[in-house]
Amino acid sequence: MNQTFIKYLEEAIGCENARVAFSAFDAPASVSVRFNPLKPVGRMSGRKVAWSQYGRILDERPKFTLDPLFHAGAYYVQDSSSMFVGYIFRQALSQMDMPSHRPLRVLDLCAAPGGKTTDLASSLREVCGENFLLVANEVMKARVGVLADNVALWGDPNVVVTCDDPRAFAALEGYFDIILADVPCSGEGMFRKDEQARQQWSEDNVSLCQSRQKRIIADVWPSLGRDGVLVYSTCTFNRYENDDNVRWISENLGADILPNDLDVEGVLHTECGYSLVPGHVEGEGQYCASLKKTAPEEYVAKKATAGKPVKGLTLPDGLDGLFSVPMEFSLKGETLTAVPHVISSDVALLRRSLHVVAAGCAVGVVKGKVLVPDADMALCAFLKDEAYPRLEVDERTALAYLHRDALCFPDAPKGYLLICHQGHPLGFVKNIGNRCNSLHPQSRRIRMDI
Repeated sequence: MNQTFIKYLEEAIGCENARVAFSAFDAPASVSVRFNPLKPVGRMSGRKVAWSQYGRILDERPKFTLDPLFHAGAYYVQDSSSMFVGYIFRQALSQMDMPSHRPLRVLDLCAAPGGKTTDLASSLREVCGENFLLVANEVMKARVGVLADNVALWGDPNVVVTCDDPRAFAALEGYFDIILADVPCSGEGMFRKDEQARQQWSEDNVSLCQSRQKRIIADVWPSLGRDGVLVYSTCTFNRYENDDNVRWISENLGADILPNDLDVEGVLHTECGYSLVPGHVEGEGQYCASLKKTAPEEYVAKKATAGKPVKGLTLPDGLDGLFSVPMEFSLKGETLTAVPHVISSDVALLRRSLHVVAAGCAVGVVKGKVLVPDADMALCAFLKDEAYPRLEVDERTALAYLHRDALCFPDAPKGYLLICHQGHPLGFVKNIGNRCNSLHPQSRRIRMDI
């Protein structure tokens, strides 16, 4: 173990706590999942995660790829320590004055692959109902596709996926009520899972990460509204990237550090926040703190205005019967999308300011008067049960569908069918009678031998 890292860890959490951590670094990593309340599965297996209502720690790692419910978005595989960020977010949310004239606006700034995004979406849905907007951003183009896929699987249409540098959000002055910044870091919290993280660790990299983190927060800071909350997190331990940066934000950007007075078993208190360390908790490493912005008066949220209506727009019949929440439809080329009415004006504003990768729900492709349904619509939690004929299949058939094997359902209705397993939609097929055309995306198909 690098001697400087040992010193950094002892500085951050104390010598005795560090000794416990060192003894745990060579132990096997735990496996945990967080279930989707929009897609309930009945009994949730595993031991409860103390800070997550839907989090469970499993006794062993199953083959998630061979579980159809994983592909249905019924749960997300997420480290239990990472779920603590959602716990701090919920604390901030519980103390937030909810706006009466618009949706609550939240930004997950460094969102890929989507674990924290889906956690935030569940919390917002529980507290705000339909009245929220969650923007999930990823600056790396190579990673934003995975984020968009995981958001689609989760099935909440109030999430917008963007691909922008943090500085792009400064144009949305005072727009967001809460920002989560799970910033890129030196990765000390991943030492147990990732041998490469240990080998690549250095003082220089810690310093580089600290500077990058300050730049990220400074760039996005104008977009946080007056009295808004920043939830700052890393998966590292040292004070330079954690407490020191939180103090820097407070002193240089204008914010009050919120009290770290929550008492959770195994979670260590630092000067400004909380540190989750292997050996003290079952999960990996995580740091989290929160601050309330004390902004000058010139930061005033810009009003979101609806986009201009599209003239001469001809849409297929029956769209009003697709979703259980009010939606606004838009057509770009042949591609039809639906955005919840409550966030439609916000989405129009975001499209003018940011690179929006996905918003609401992809409905399908319009061919004349026929709608070819999109795979994402099958996964939307607010697609009405009666929107399409549903075909319940067993596990073997579900996996064959996800593998894109040839299937035949001669006794099922012809046309577009929604393939379901244990009541949860997996996707569409077009049933021709003697065969089916699969609408499951090639990019999401199971590639391993089933």
